[in-house]
Amino acid sequence: MFDSLSSKLGGIFDRLTRRGNLTEDDVAEAMREVRVALLEADVALSVVKDFVAKVKERAVGQEVVRSVTPGQQVIKIVHDNMVELLGTQAEPLNFNVTPPAVIMMLGLQGSGKTTTSAKLAKRLTEVDRKKVLLASLDVQRPAAQEQLAVLAAQVGVACLPIVAGQDPVAIAKRALLTARNEVYDVVILDTAGRLSIDDALMAEAASVRDAVQPHESLLVVDAMTGQDAVNTATQFDQRVGVTGMVLTRIDGDARGGAALSMRAVTGKPIKFLGTGEKTESLEVYHPDRLANRILGMGDVVSLVEKAAATINQDDAQEMAEKFLSGKRFDFNDLAKQLQQMRKMGGLGGLMGLLPGIGKIKEQLKNANIDDKAIKRQEAIIQSMTPAERKNADLLQASRKRRIAKGAGVEVQDVNRLIKQFLEMQKMMKQMQKLGKGGFMRGMMPKMMGGDMAGLNKKG
Repeated sequence: MFDSLSSKLGGIFDRLTRRGNLTEDDVAEAMREVRVALLEADVALSVVKDFVAKVKERAVGQEVVRSVTPGQQVIKIVHDNMVELLGTQAEPLNFNVTPPAVIMMLGLQGSGKTTTSAKLAKRLTEVDRKKVLLASLDVQRPAAQEQLAVLAAQVGVACLPIVAGQDPVAIAKRALLTARNEVYDVVILDTAGRLSIDDALMAEAASVRDAVQPHESLLVVDAMTGQDAVNTATQFDQRVGVTGMVLTRIDGDARGGAALSMRAVTGKPIKFLGTGEKTESLEVYHPDRLANRILGMGDVVSLVEKAAATINQDDAQEMAEKFLSGKRFDFNDLAKQLQQMRKMGGLGGLMGLLPGIGKIKEQLKNANIDDKAIKRQEAIIQSMTPAERKNADLLQASRKRRIAKGAGVEVQDVNRLIKQFLEMQKMMKQMQKLGKGGFMRGMMPKMMGGDMAGLNKKG
């Protein structure tokens, strides 16, 4: 989402650090460029003015222009102020209540509220070990209640049975009673949305609020709607009350200004980020980590957390033992590595968390590297026989033609994967003396290397 803003800020900071000594005029010029970049990213004007003023004041006040590394000092001040703008620290949900904790989900139609309700239920169940009950209060949108029931089944969470003819307040009361009787820790109420803010929507949401007294009222906002998202948040907070926000579609290609403006304008914390369509694509919002991403510093902590949550420890141990024992790396091993990469969000999700990736974004773009390459490689491996996966020497011309046909690719695509695989196999032999550390350092560059790009030139 922040690609354009990150690129522009990166360019500004690169010019600062290259100059060595800085004058106050240099700092002032850089701040003018930062101001333009933020406005172009759709950050609210009032937020931009305040942000730039604070940075300039601190930059001059700390005598940045006389420091040993003035450019780096300016970047640090911008970073610190951006963290402050984004909220300073993560603010968890309030579970310090007598169960069940009631979470009311608010938002306009199309914001991703129902999907987010299911994602949140999954996260609370698997990460926080809470017993969660989902309940749909949306009696307006056709099949809305059935949609939540389907999503609940997909994520393995209980959903309140549908009773025809009940109004939202009655459903909310029944959900709360069920949660108490059946000893649930959390009940999530998915309220109805509208295409735009109207009195009926607000009155209905307020009635539910008054009936169940939720401990959290989370507003789900589509980050790609820009300043409209900020206006929506302000309206909901004034008329219903909001304790926190969830920004969805943060992985989209919007300018990202809503995320930067939301906390400053509403005074309400962002608690989660929706980072994709998968049910596990919901992250706790960490202001410092988001600031790092925006400024091109990466987010290594989130990368490690994502790896810990998705990597199968038994598979990892088996792979390490196989590698260290000198056994031959085969296509089955490569397939497992590709699956793990996809689980962690694919190339796009991983590269967005790596420090300095913005500086080579154009090269990556020109190389046409994306997640289609991973899926194509997996398809090729799946089209091989068990014997072929174990022994690449069997892959002669006729077998390659069969594999290509089965995977829906060209023979040259199969050849590219085999070439990449043989390079990885050779690299692993060379690195076995280095142990696990060398193994981990060497895997990613090869898996993200140029030969993968060739597989992605189609489609």
